[in-house]
Amino acid sequence: MKYSFIIIAAIFLFSCRGNTDATKRMEVTAEMAFEGVSNYCHEAYDWSVAAGDSAIMSVTMGEETDSAFLVVFRSYTGALVNFYVEKGSGKTRLVEFVPTLGVQNDAGTIDLFDYIEK
Repeated sequence: MKYSFIIIAAIFLFSCRGNTDATKRMEVTAEMAFEGVSNYCHEAYDWSVAAGDSAIMSVTMGEETDSAFLVVFRSYTGALVNFYVEKGSGKTRLVEFVPTLGVQNDAGTIDLFDYIEK
């Protein structure tokens, strides 16, 4: 009986500590959203074509809502990738848009915190 109590107490303490670690993530700021998306874009897309002209490819801030930031990546092809960054979690949804074709596709998700400098 005594050992059961100790095991239950240990499980409770371990699970509480895990919850504390999860809450250490802070709410995403506009600066964090921009930095994370910019880092992701530089890693995921070939920026060599923009080496001589930084206006060819860009990352810019879009509109902000109560729950999310919009960060927009513009490729040298004219395609746009909209990054919808949830302020509370850092979960980021990618939506690709090709204006000349009128085509829009979901392109997956990323965790913004994976792309913010530590």
